[in-house]
Amino acid sequence: MREITARAVQAARDDMTTTPDAASAARSALTALPGFTTGDALASAVIAAAAPRRMAEYDRRAHAALRAVLGRDIGRRPGRYLRYMTEIVGVLDAVRVHDPEWTARDVDLALFWLGGQKEGA
Repeated sequence: MREITARAVQAARDDMTTTPDAASAARSALTALPGFTTGDALASAVIAAAAPRRMAEYDRRAHAALRAVLGRDIGRRPGRYLRYMTEIVGVLDAVRVHDPEWTARDVDLALFWLGGQKEGA
């Protein structure tokens, strides 16, 4: 387990690659662990803990907000976390024009709350 998570942490923190590609590599590394072969919520929490300013947590509510509020559909097929992080980086770039202190985690939290409002929660 330590070897696998170490590879995921190293991938998430790799500044020589784009954030979405680093996220995808970290997600791929975690698939070797039981319970991490499908779904992105738990894996993304581990990845975000490894690189909290750079990575974001995936959540169904954030996914819903991307679709309903921003009109961006990342789908549900394999590779979703890569597509999610690509969208997060795009939003982050736009937000940082106004507030350079925002992180990927700030974006996913905002999407989480927006997604909850759209679901009626």
